[in-house]
Amino acid sequence: MIRVKICGLNDAPGFDAALGAGADWIGLNFFARSPRAVTVAQAAALAQRRPPGGPLPGGPLLVGLFVEPADDEVARVLDAVPLDILQLYTPPERAAAIAAQAAKPFWYPVAVSARADLPAAMAGAAALLIEGRAPAGASRPGGNASAFDWSLTRGWRAPGPWLLAGGLTAENVAAAIVTAGAAAVDVSSGVESSPGHKDPARIRAFIAAARAAG
Repeated sequence: MIRVKICGLNDAPGFDAALGAGADWIGLNFFARSPRAVTVAQAAALAQRRPPGGPLPGGPLLVGLFVEPADDEVARVLDAVPLDILQLYTPPERAAAIAAQAAKPFWYPVAVSARADLPAAMAGAAALLIEGRAPAGASRPGGNASAFDWSLTRGWRAPGPWLLAGGLTAENVAAAIVTAGAAAVDVSSGVESSPGHKDPARIRAFIAAARAAG
């Protein structure tokens, strides 16, 4: 079965829609310049909406997204929010050090525009996030709602688990999964009604379309 991460959730209706539709991971964005950013207090309140009993069977794993974080930033979040995984936009050696200090697994994002960009090693990461390169002048890392050539990953001998991200929607996710050979996908802006505002109906449609493709 295709696994799904809904990222950038910042309100109760979106969070509850992801829970109800069976998302495998829920992403909380702690990068202040993102329209999807949450404060520590907001994230803690959302995390309490996850059913009791731990991430399984009580609900999805919580992934915290950080961009070039200071050590105390991650520690401050973890003091209040029961994150299961860190998604770290910082050099791989730094990411591994932050994750080790936090005693959490980490996901490492890899921007691709050519097959040569696909990594041959995990660099300590529990999973890789394969996404398009940020456009020139972008204020945020990541795919910025832009899809890359999904056929680049076809036949790629991935060194470990990975997720496909960038420019995905309910309308194209099935084709993306088949073309890329992905077993997991990550969406944020593709399930929004406007930047930073998740649409519960689009969340449900995306998860249903991804699961149907698997």
